Amino acid sequence: MIEEKELTARGEAEELAADSRAVIRPVIHTDVREEPLSVDEVVAAVSHRTAGGIALFLGVVRDHDHGRSVTALDYSAHPSAAELLAKVAEAVAAEHPDVVALSAIHRVGALDVGDLAVVVGAAAPHRAEAFAACRAFIDTLKEQVPIWKREEFADGDHEWVGC
Repeated sequence: MIEEKELTARGEAEELAADSRAVIRPVIHTDVREEPLSVDEVVAAVSHRTAGGIALFLGVVRDHDHGRSVTALDYSAHPSAAELLAKVAEAVAAEHPDVVALSAIHRVGALDVGDLAVVVGAAAPHRAEAFAACRAFIDTLKEQVPIWKREEFADGDHEWVGC
């Protein structure tokens, strides 16, 4: 289920941009899904004519954790995860008022080493604002959205993380 909110239509945003007193709310695009993730989808979601900078974070399944060889991950999410992800995006947007668009897609289910687990994007008129918002978005997502991972190790053992 995609939570996508464009609180001001792009056409209206362009019209309002001419009025320096107008407040333009950012485009917000979030999802939690089992299907493989697309960086292009996030870039398209945050692309905006007023954005001079787009910052991306890609979370990828790595082959190790704390000195142990990881063979796979399995992500699980609480049923409220998608809704909470959208709320995190709204909070980050409120804390970073220059942001024009935010997007985050998190994968659940079985993932192999090298698979994308999360893609986060932020767009703003300047790179510093985009980087700051992207960092805040991924950090807050990790802290507040109930998504957990089960790491599978080469020795046959496993461990839950984020529970």
